Amino acid sequence: MLFVVEMPRRNKVRITVLRRFDQSEVFKKSPVEQTAPLKACEDFRDGQEFIVDEDMAMPKGFCTYAWNTIFGDVKTLAFGGNFPWYAEKGVSISCCSDGLRPVVFKLERV
Repeated sequence: MLFVVEMPRRNKVRITVLRRFDQSEVFKKSPVEQTAPLKACEDFRDGQEFIVDEDMAMPKGFCTYAWNTIFGDVKTLAFGGNFPWYAEKGVSISCCSDGLRPVVFKLERV
């Protein structure tokens, strides 16, 4: 007996950089000693967009550290899921986990 299993349809996901924060916007005084104050993340610019294709690969030029943080939300949207705390379907706001200079992203199923 042969069983055919269909893979769920995957959607593309748009990632938009909403805002980058520098260390002074997060803390008045750094909670850790540093060699120098950190500027806002230089891997991204506000308003920058990336598309995650159906293959679910990290977009070219995207920061691996940020990708590892937001991938769960990207995967949820790509497979058709929604987040119950958003009235709008197919969206999420996610953030890179760099605690001293976070980057906030809007994720949208397209």
